[in-house]
Amino acid sequence: MPSVREVRSKLPSTGVSIFATMSRLAAEHQAINLSQGFPDFDCAPDLVEAVARSLRDGHNQYAPMPGLPALREALADKIAALYGHRYDPATEILVTSGATEALFSTLIALVHPGDEVILFQPAYDSYAPAVELAGGVPRVVTLRPPAYRIDWDAVRAAITPRTRLLLVNTPHNPTGTILDAADVAELRRLAGAHDLIVVSDEVYEHIVFDGARHESLARDPELAARSVVISSFGKTYHTTGWKVGYLAAPAPLAAEVQRVHQFVTFSVNTPVQHAYAAFVRRDPLCADLSPFYQRKRDLFLSLMAGSRFRPLPCRGTYFQLMDYSAISDEDDQAFALRLIREHGVAAIPLSPFLQGAAPGPVLRFCFAKRDETLEGAAARLRTI
Repeated sequence: MPSVREVRSKLPSTGVSIFATMSRLAAEHQAINLSQGFPDFDCAPDLVEAVARSLRDGHNQYAPMPGLPALREALADKIAALYGHRYDPATEILVTSGATEALFSTLIALVHPGDEVILFQPAYDSYAPAVELAGGVPRVVTLRPPAYRIDWDAVRAAITPRTRLLLVNTPHNPTGTILDAADVAELRRLAGAHDLIVVSDEVYEHIVFDGARHESLARDPELAARSVVISSFGKTYHTTGWKVGYLAAPAPLAAEVQRVHQFVTFSVNTPVQHAYAAFVRRDPLCADLSPFYQRKRDLFLSLMAGSRFRPLPCRGTYFQLMDYSAISDEDDQAFALRLIREHGVAAIPLSPFLQGAAPGPVLRFCFAKRDETLEGAAARLRTI
């Protein structure tokens, strides 16, 4: 038998995603899964019917590569209504196979070998690998607990002549923090002074709590002119498994991302795009989503009030960080594994979101679950 040539990994330090690992262990141990970020309840029945109707109507072939015109036009109107900036649906909006593909295609398109990219950690686990695959160099600025606010002096110190791009995430996974107006002003000054491209991961844009406003970079004309803003239908409509996202950017940036997208995905699920177009038109503001998830957050916090876990502030997303220092001095991965095996609850440790920084005694719990799921998990957690 001929020998197989040695494979040289492009991501030698990257293994299986922590999300896949913890969900697998949750299934093996029949644990309540508050780890991976997906709802355990269904999406709106009429959204399912809209997809079924699109299938029956024969919308079963390739959609246009940038996305259905009807969906891109609906998104342009939605963004204008929410944030006051109108993107050209023909040249400045791209429908992608999930927000992760939007992020990957954007970074592959805009980062060149040797370019430095500033990331804020804890960071979603796809950011650094995509930068590395593009030949770029991640430069990490660490957000410190318990507030996890951006230290803009640290950002200034991280910028070098090779810095090309800065990637932000608001509302932030996993910490639940949000950018405020002062953060946006600092970002505007730095990006302008150093001629940086900004990529803004805003997939939780409609999940912001306590009366706060989501500060999309599309709101700021100077930042919108140099930014790629990414969002997700999955988070908004409880349809993470359908894997459809989108991005909005000025035409020169969008054109470069589209060059990559056409060879990664080409086009995205056609009947689902038809259904989303109708839903975006019907409810562009999604005003009910923040109160829906704030009630979930508040329920989970009230159920955990009798436990030894200490909640950290959560201003958005559907994740709640919990400090377990009153329970154990184990590292976060060891404690998360014991939580599954001995107590039947799955959470996500923070260490996979970090490079070269201690996570502290903190786990991430997803509260995008049915009330009875949260009640069952909290009952087990209160016994620890």
